[in-house]
Amino acid sequence: MGKSLAVESNKSASYRPQTTWRDYYELTKPKVVLLLLLTALVGMCLATPDWVDLQVLLAGMIGIGCLSSAAAVINHVVDHRIDAKMARTFNRPVVKKKVSPSRAIVFAATLAVLGFLILALWVNTLTAWLTVSGLVGYAFIYTMYLKRATPQNIVIGGLAGAIPPLLGWTAVTNQLHPHALLLVLIVFTWTPPHFWALAIHRVKDYERAEIPMLPVTHGVEFTKTSVLLYTVLLGIVCLLPYLVGMTGLIYLVGSTLLNAGFLYYAWKLKFACEDSTAMKTFGFSIVHLMVLFVVLLIDHYFKYSL
Repeated sequence: MGKSLAVESNKSASYRPQTTWRDYYELTKPKVVLLLLLTALVGMCLATPDWVDLQVLLAGMIGIGCLSSAAAVINHVVDHRIDAKMARTFNRPVVKKKVSPSRAIVFAATLAVLGFLILALWVNTLTAWLTVSGLVGYAFIYTMYLKRATPQNIVIGGLAGAIPPLLGWTAVTNQLHPHALLLVLIVFTWTPPHFWALAIHRVKDYERAEIPMLPVTHGVEFTKTSVLLYTVLLGIVCLLPYLVGMTGLIYLVGSTLLNAGFLYYAWKLKFACEDSTAMKTFGFSIVHLMVLFVVLLIDHYFKYSL
């Protein structure tokens, strides 16, 4: 009987869930990467009054996507012990041992090398190195250090996630431009209220994982105030493309409506919060950024079609 139990125990200990391609796909955080690629695509289009060269478009999107995915995979590996303590992430492939950390690192390295080579060979080296800097900023500086070191982690580390519009722009022009940096500023300012809304909803998770997110270190009410103030700041920043002549009336109207919607949710989160308000604010923030960049695209092509 004892021998039988020992055998069963060994079987259980050695058991590993079967790995499928979906597990590797999940490691890349596809929804996040798709949002980043949308902003990169808009950066490409806004960089030229003409249609983007097909080679630059395809190679740029694939290369940026590969390096962004590599950063996401590294994040899964570095955070897998933290993820195991959080309801939002405990089912991730590395946590569930569907993919081992070593295999995930090999996968990330393959994606990173592939992405860099595609950008360097078929786009330009400026975009290749800027995209690598984004990987380093997110996967190493933010994930390995800032996330565990300061409640301002998402503010400082948010720059890495804000550079895709710049990458799209440099892919087309091979040079930096103030208008591209303005697009980066929009995403950079959008990131804190977007993420802090989620952190408010998941504050118990972050407490359990001992991650110093703002609602853990400064309290939920302080974080709600911060979300509201950053949303006001975002509305001001979103006016800049129109004020500097980068965009026209279509963008002005569209961005004003979107920012009013975001401000409504941020105001409600602070002064009339319900159990679902934080997640609704988080959800709207994603819609806000997606639609804002689509409006930028529509405004751009409308302007040059006249």
